[in-house]
Amino acid sequence: MTTVSKEVDPQGVEESAGDRHHRLRWVILGVLGLAQLMVVLDATIVNIALPHAQESLGFDNADRQWIVTAYALAFGSLLLLGGRLSDIFGRRNTLLIGLVGFAVMSAVGGAAVNFDMLVIARAGQGVFGALLAPAALSLLTTSFVDPKERGTAFGIFGAIAGGGGAIGLLLGGVLTEWADWRWCLYVNLAIAAIAIVGALLFIGSQKAQVRPRLDLPGVVTVSIALFSIVYGFSNAETNGWGDWATITWLIAGVVVLAVFVYLQSKTAHALLPLRIVLDRTRGGSFLMVFITGIGMFGIFLFLTYYLQQNLGFSPISTGLAFLPMIGALVVTATLSTSIFLPRFGPRWLMTVGMLVAAGGMLLLTQLTETSTYAAHILPGLIIMGLGIGASMAPAMQGAISGVSADDAGVASATVNTMQQVGGSVGTALLSTIASSAVTSYLTDHASQMASNPQYTGQLAAVHSYTTAFGWAAGIFAIGGIIAAVLIRSGKLPATPEDALVVHA
Repeated sequence: MTTVSKEVDPQGVEESAGDRHHRLRWVILGVLGLAQLMVVLDATIVNIALPHAQESLGFDNADRQWIVTAYALAFGSLLLLGGRLSDIFGRRNTLLIGLVGFAVMSAVGGAAVNFDMLVIARAGQGVFGALLAPAALSLLTTSFVDPKERGTAFGIFGAIAGGGGAIGLLLGGVLTEWADWRWCLYVNLAIAAIAIVGALLFIGSQKAQVRPRLDLPGVVTVSIALFSIVYGFSNAETNGWGDWATITWLIAGVVVLAVFVYLQSKTAHALLPLRIVLDRTRGGSFLMVFITGIGMFGIFLFLTYYLQQNLGFSPISTGLAFLPMIGALVVTATLSTSIFLPRFGPRWLMTVGMLVAAGGMLLLTQLTETSTYAAHILPGLIIMGLGIGASMAPAMQGAISGVSADDAGVASATVNTMQQVGGSVGTALLSTIASSAVTSYLTDHASQMASNPQYTGQLAAVHSYTTAFGWAAGIFAIGGIIAAVLIRSGKLPATPEDALVVHA
């Protein structure tokens, strides 16, 4: 049931709030895209600024990872809670709180006078990001009811989710090189201000007729589980998989996650109703988002090192180098969801997309110390962009297809959780693999290392990158196989008619 109010438009014609929301849907997409971009790019924009922030605030290398990890921990562990809060208190309200809080924390981080202040600000960004990210995705779901238009909207939104990390690298490079590292945080004030004004002007107040109850045991257990898992993988990146803290945190995370699943099966007001993830298409789509997160972060991390350390690219040039991938990603994300997904369904789109992305990654395994960008990197980037765009956007739409209004927020939050945790897992896993590859190479070439240490070190670094690219290609290929086996054939289920309730 939909509750509506009437207002008079400039032509003097009475217009319901629901009709106005529908009329402004493309403007709303722009607002939601800005919010999503801010959250995604903040996962990478600070990376390029880290050396400058370290020099400015005087913290050591061992502490540097916490600038990135603090954001990932807070964001990843609180996403499901943020999604359910948007179902309870209204998606626009939750979006606005998230935007304002994210902006405030960005200002605090930009003005940081010491390491502790910067870490607290980054954690605060993660907390408020966990509110606004699921609210934005669920608002997108409720704003587009026509299947063809929804496909286009999700294509654009999926392109932002997929390319935001690369945009963060470019923007971080520009701001760090031309202004100051603090502007990598201050820039969020401008983005958030535009999104806040847009949300107030164009998005109607939305809430369910019956508010779902908050599942506090579920909130506590899933937050602890996700925190433990993300922290465990972050610790593995620094101290290795054999470190006692890594093992302890990961085991604790898995055990508490099992407790969470058990609790969800027994409560009538589950934080994450199991019906959302046990559906084959939705469950498979969540897995595709997770696997894409693993592979994408591998691209950004190691290719950034290669471009800067081996080819001598500046931070700005490094960011620009990723633009062809973003362009290819945008094209296929939009075409796949607007044209192919409504006709053929998600199964083969995700399968082919994952396999194409694997092929692009395989091209990067051929890099040597003498490779060039145009001949050896650009083709792989474009192919990966085509593949990721073809799989990422349909996966995001498939993950929230057919859910009821009461579950839209938490289903959207689960999409973001999968991408965030996938990124954390990918960064730690591939970093550890790369580190082991360096050690193995130097051991096998000890005599060469003694006679020419600088050149041998360069060869070892390139070997570590190509090894990581090979593993990432395998991960994408596994994703393609999972999509072919797990996801149902046919079109996505329609969104229930009760998905949008608008109040004046």
